[in-house]
Amino acid sequence: MNLNERFTSLLFLILPIVIFAQAETIFNDVRLNESLETVKEKLKSISESSNVISIDNPSFPLAKDKEEHLICTNIKTENGTIEKVVFTFADDKLHYIEARRNSVQIFDVKRKDTARIHLDYKVYLKDKLFLNKKKDIVWIMSREAMHINLYTWENPYLNSNYTGNFSISRRIPKFLKMGANIQDFKSELEANSAFTDTEKLDGSDPNAQLQINCYGVDYLGFPRKVEARFGEGKLNVVWILTAKGEEDRIRKALIAQYGNPIFTNKD
Repeated sequence: MNLNERFTSLLFLILPIVIFAQAETIFNDVRLNESLETVKEKLKSISESSNVISIDNPSFPLAKDKEEHLICTNIKTENGTIEKVVFTFADDKLHYIEARRNSVQIFDVKRKDTARIHLDYKVYLKDKLFLNKKKDIVWIMSREAMHINLYTWENPYLNSNYTGNFSISRRIPKFLKMGANIQDFKSELEANSAFTDTEKLDGSDPNAQLQINCYGVDYLGFPRKVEARFGEGKLNVVWILTAKGEEDRIRKALIAQYGNPIFTNKD
């Protein structure tokens, strides 16, 4: 089990077995996994404006066939008004919410529970809620989105000048060089990531002692988390986190680039 899987498993093992009022319900009782039309109807009375962006060829990892972004401005909540919020849907199910400007205060002001600290984020696990005070951004997301660390992604469609242009290279990023020495290679990982953090491993993998987590690495049209593992100071394993919804298109892309696999397993 890799580090991300252990972290995700831990999140859900420690959740109390009770039903909570989820964080997303602050938006007029919006719920994760609801359809676009349902969410639009609920937001109509509390938003100044709204706009739907539909993507013909999905790159959002959780989307298999259909990707949509509902962008709302000046959304009124019981705790105040948030300037911009995007609701992202994969195959007509709400999986991801990102709120910007006057957002952290609104979500944090009435909480009685204690947040966990992870990198630059305050995390309320039971609500799948992530807050970054420095950037004044709040994320709420499904379990699937948490698994691939989407709280480190900032939805570009919230920027009005975003054109949708992104790299769709099928090649494994060139800077990933197996056997590279960590002392020489760490700066290259940092240069090709939005940010990184380094973790000592727990010993369950006898071949690796250290892992550098690289966030925002562009691969197949989406900024991803890459986990680079080092044994005896040499890079020996790389994990590129992906989601179930994009499994088929990634497989086709890899076959188109490298040919048929020489080995597959059930996972």
